[in-house]
Amino acid sequence: MARASARHILVASKEACESLKSKIEAGEDFAACARDNSLCPSGRDGGNLGEFGPGQMVKEFDQAVFSGEVGKVIGPIQTQFGYHLIEVTQRSE
Repeated sequence: MARASARHILVASKEACESLKSKIEAGEDFAACARDNSLCPSGRDGGNLGEFGPGQMVKEFDQAVFSGEVGKVIGPIQTQFGYHLIEVTQRSE
């Protein structure tokens, strides 16, 4: 069974998400951005969501995690919770 580990940043707008993505791609630390900006409680832990399998997250998030490139910042991904930046830190098939 496939498994993945990821961290994310949840914000309210696509614009905020794109701005954070630009900062991270320019060298800002993902975990620090998560702690300072994420609306999700996981932000306190640098956005770390731990390990999970397919179907454990909402559909859009799940698709991004299990099809996106490991180690690359993916997003903005819109879900019913808001806009996410996702970094898949590990994935096994």
